[in-house]
Amino acid sequence: MSKNKVMIIAEAGINHNGSLETAFKMIDAAVKADADAVKFQTFNTSELVSANAPKAAYQKKHTGAEESQMDMLKKLELTEKDHIALIQYCRKKGIEFLSTPFDIPSVYLLHKLGLKTFKIPSGEITNLPYLRIINKLKKRVILSTGMSTLKEISAALRALKNCKVSLLHANTEYPTPIEHANVAAVKTLSEKFKLPSGYSDHTLGITSAVCAVALGAVIIEKHFTLDKNLPGPDQKVSLDTEELCAMVKAIREAELCLGNGYKKPSPSEIKNIAIARKSIAAKTDIKRGDIFTNRNLTAKRPAKGKSPMLWDKIIGTRAKKDYKEDDFI
Repeated sequence: MSKNKVMIIAEAGINHNGSLETAFKMIDAAVKADADAVKFQTFNTSELVSANAPKAAYQKKHTGAEESQMDMLKKLELTEKDHIALIQYCRKKGIEFLSTPFDIPSVYLLHKLGLKTFKIPSGEITNLPYLRIINKLKKRVILSTGMSTLKEISAALRALKNCKVSLLHANTEYPTPIEHANVAAVKTLSEKFKLPSGYSDHTLGITSAVCAVALGAVIIEKHFTLDKNLPGPDQKVSLDTEELCAMVKAIREAELCLGNGYKKPSPSEIKNIAIARKSIAAKTDIKRGDIFTNRNLTAKRPAKGKSPMLWDKIIGTRAKKDYKEDDFI
């Protein structure tokens, strides 16, 4: 898993359009962006959809309504040989290979190929036979929760009781309207289920992902593409490579600025304490034996004398020596 506090998954998905060469280039782009993992999708079209399965509205918008969902997906499958090549390439490049299995044969394929972490998509959260197979394999699981209720998530977690699960809040509309992102649900999932929680972001841009990190997300997943003008259902709603780099940079900066939550002076500001704070000082010349009053004392920078928080203890006492204006007491 990630060496960083927040694991960033660059979702290549099906944006390779069935081309192994494009998939290699996407891995290179994820490495360049300094993502922790690059994720693909593993499926057998005939196992995933029925011949009459309609396309989602966003799929029709980006690929047309004439072609069936089955025909569209068939062109986007990766073979076992492709998977082996991609896993080896990721290993060579030093980035984790992940994939989402969309059917039971794909679960067994990824298991055979040695994947220790499975990403379960939102659409499979109510697929009990599928969940039970993954549970038997005792995998680490990243479970997307788009379209689901807390009750449905609870049922899925019961089915995955032998797995080490992290949850991802998600909205499955592509793109997700920003007002429907509901990023605060990341915190809800974490508090309700006491599990590591993150966000699978399908909004345009990077704002929602960075907000999720501020709310405690420990995993961020985001689709990216080499070119938004390429054919395919997800290209136009994905980040381009420059935007992917910008998102990773923004998340890493968010990690740094969030800190550990303890409130104390930071190492960089300790030197400013003496300069910015004040000391009790003589407002006028004061003779030995004079009584300190609100009229002859004041507080001025720097903090090299007694703290003004001792004001009430000083007022009413007598000066033990002479003070000139601005001398610290």
